Amino acid sequence: MIIKESAENYLEAILMIKNQKGSVRSIDIANRLGFTKPSVSVAMKGFREDGYIKMDSDGSITLTAKGAEIAERIYERHEIIASALISLGVDKDTAYRDSCKIEHDISSESFEKIKAHLKKHNLI
Repeated sequence: MIIKESAENYLEAILMIKNQKGSVRSIDIANRLGFTKPSVSVAMKGFREDGYIKMDSDGSITLTAKGAEIAERIYERHEIIASALISLGVDKDTAYRDSCKIEHDISSESFEKIKAHLKKHNLI
């Protein structure tokens, strides 16, 4: 499944906010990503229409199985790549910033090799 980087960032943000706060609203996403609430509302409409999220009548946003699959994949990449960079001596803040860029472009093969290497050396 191919999805644009911006969509991956939105879905990952929803997952992360849900994990931190327990519930997600458009304003939470806007604050996390630095976007305007109207921009987030337009994006959420598209995600809802495409089956990535559900929105309750009170404005609470939840990922569907389809949306959660993408969000969890991107979040795992984010964490694993950051761990790899930190294990190489990169500062934690820099590692997480760089990981956010790399997570969208790295091939599945390269990611799986990094993950296996970290597991082999008990780094994750």
